[in-house]
Amino acid sequence: MDALTRLVETEAIKQLKYRYFRFLDGKQWDAMAGILAEDATVAYDQGKYTYQGREQIVEFLRNALGRDSMRTAHHGHHPEIDFTSDTTATGIWALRDTVIDKDNNFTLNGAAFYHDEYVKVDGEWKIRSTGYQRLYEEIDTSAPGS
Repeated sequence: MDALTRLVETEAIKQLKYRYFRFLDGKQWDAMAGILAEDATVAYDQGKYTYQGREQIVEFLRNALGRDSMRTAHHGHHPEIDFTSDTTATGIWALRDTVIDKDNNFTLNGAAFYHDEYVKVDGEWKIRSTGYQRLYEEIDTSAPGS
């Protein structure tokens, strides 16, 4: 892969991950399904939540974060993208996130590193696997989020 192609493909993968965070926080489950490979896998929170297949993943996310009383903000940055072939790549992303659960009077602020695998399917990058390992979680149950 030449240098210009590498830059273009790196930007496409960055855009893919940015959409992942936006779809997650915006509760856009059908759009989320569209950016996952059909055989995608996830291992969130050191593998505590592990799912296989696009449908299982989206169903888990919908059930875990889909309530109107649940608000999230995921900020991914400092991407490290490495190409393993012309149609596969890996990525590491720093994450800062906030989860506010008004029903349970619970706010979580945390940081983690996402580890991803990407695959190019019919000319479009998809997430083949994703998951994160927590650096820390700060949990507050003293006041509901707004």
